[in-house]
Amino acid sequence: MNLVVLAVDDEPPALDELAYLLNADGRVAHVHRAGDATEALRVLRDTEVDAVFLDIRMPGLDGMELARILRRFARPPAIVFVTAYDDGAVDAFDLGVTDYVRKPVRAERLGESLRRVSEARPVPAVVPVAPVVPVDEPSIPVELAGTTRMLPRSSVRWVEAQGDYARLHTSDASHLVRVSLATLAERWADAGFVRIHRSYLVQIRLIVELRLTGSGYVVSVDNIELPVSRRHTRELKDRLIRAVKHDWTR
Repeated sequence: MNLVVLAVDDEPPALDELAYLLNADGRVAHVHRAGDATEALRVLRDTEVDAVFLDIRMPGLDGMELARILRRFARPPAIVFVTAYDDGAVDAFDLGVTDYVRKPVRAERLGESLRRVSEARPVPAVVPVAPVVPVDEPSIPVELAGTTRMLPRSSVRWVEAQGDYARLHTSDASHLVRVSLATLAERWADAGFVRIHRSYLVQIRLIVELRLTGSGYVVSVDNIELPVSRRHTRELKDRLIRAVKHDWTR
């Protein structure tokens, strides 16, 4: 795939190991190195890269701040966080990162990241038309059998609060993530997620029924009934009515 990548880490041994593993992969044509975010920006000023493999905790400008700068580039590189910590996972999905890899890095895990970078590259057009630009879909890192995967937001059906954590329910599984329901409600409001209860957040387009029972209103999502609190009932009804009107008037 002739990928050109940039490895960024403030610890020389970690940077050497990361660069070695990247160079050992046949899809990588060249690996640039940077010992901090400032040096990384100097490299990116003069060189176009396909992906940045980036540590999060660094002195000065940290990896998360650098990632936010990279997202504003006219042609942003793919971003892969490589870190010993998981406390950056909450913010990573908001940045549309390609992958989130935990240290110590294994060659096969890094190979999976390079596969994702390769698949995310724009495909050159074979006719003289505007190139197809892939749309970045917000994702959230989840743990599956010791491996961090990026779960697309569109696959989340509803969310359940569990203390300071949230459980994301998809059509066939659920995942516990370190982020509060209130935070997701605020960040995902524009994507159609609506708060129906202090413990539940639902994708409104998936609600097939709002029904009054002896104990109050419930909604049906994927044949599962979820309670609607009294304080959220009016807002939910209004949202459902507006959604129906929008569908019929398009």
